[in-house]
Amino acid sequence: MSGTSADGIDVALVRVSSEKARLENSAALAFPARVRDAILRLGEGRPTTTGEISQLNFLLGVIFADAALAACRKFRVRPSQIAVIGSHGQTVFHQGAAALFCGYKVASTLQIGEPSVIAQRTGITTVGDFRPADMAAGGQGAPLVPFVDYLLYGDVRVGRAALNIGGISNVTVIPRAANISDVFAFDIGPGNMVIDALVRHFTRGRKMFDRHAELAARGKLLPRLLAELLHDAYFRRSPPKTAGREQYGEKYVRHILTHAEARRADAADVIRTATILTALSIVDAMHRFIPARAGVSELIVSGGGAHNPLVMAQMQAALPEIRLRTSGEFGVPGDAKEAFAFALLGWQTLQRRPSNVPRATGARKSVVLGKVCYAL
Repeated sequence: MSGTSADGIDVALVRVSSEKARLENSAALAFPARVRDAILRLGEGRPTTTGEISQLNFLLGVIFADAALAACRKFRVRPSQIAVIGSHGQTVFHQGAAALFCGYKVASTLQIGEPSVIAQRTGITTVGDFRPADMAAGGQGAPLVPFVDYLLYGDVRVGRAALNIGGISNVTVIPRAANISDVFAFDIGPGNMVIDALVRHFTRGRKMFDRHAELAARGKLLPRLLAELLHDAYFRRSPPKTAGREQYGEKYVRHILTHAEARRADAADVIRTATILTALSIVDAMHRFIPARAGVSELIVSGGGAHNPLVMAQMQAALPEIRLRTSGEFGVPGDAKEAFAFALLGWQTLQRRPSNVPRATGARKSVVLGKVCYAL
């Protein structure tokens, strides 16, 4: 798994038996700096060529394959022991809702990291390109993790919401005693993406993220900037909905930096304000879109944002009636959860079983996700 922040590759080793799945091990590997720069450049929609996209697609296939083989060595398992690799790929474009293009209304998504290369280089059957099948069925292609959230966190007595704070924040709502048809989910808005971009800007690339909110802790809130950012129309749009670098990438960060209040402020003030934006947009979504009948009393947090003490403290202060927990308490550490999810989704595909959640994505029906690339 590599997310919208492109901060590295997460690998999870998952044992599946019957309807149960258990995390055996996990690892995180860094991208080469030039490769990460190329990913971010494409994700921001900067000028490129079809040749560059094609080259990066195959290069990432090699890098993902090498990451899988390195993880096998670290975990002391042979590639021949692995039934399937589930590879989400690297998102470089996502248009979940149809938009006008060449006179037609079209929705589309593009994840690169060629799964055929992964299969041939590792000798392991690989499933990739998960999102298009859901979109072909009328869905927005995201979020896809709710199927796994339901398996991990469903409970007959407790209503739960699973919050992932990656580059984008997203939430899955699992009412108590829920069936899969009761589960719904949506992308909330910017998670770490805007904070990370501001840190890179103000440190001139010396830092990639605000570790333990050290920079934000030195700053003060910019109230007018925050108020303007919280009026983003996306926050008010009803689910199902998806967000990405298209909304909260370079253009959005430039808007923040040119705001009158930000221009007069210290870097730490701007970073603190973006951090509070992440927390309050989550709180707003919890109040605005999660009905009382869902009975949510626990919020299970994963992703890089779970390590940000300022985000966590702000959420807990604003949601005193909800108990904050981490995904690690349920057997899957937050940093490994999405890799765990796509391993399981890959297995579902290999068994020809559907794994989208139509109420989360807006699809007309459940579908089998992904494309299977055999190593033979």
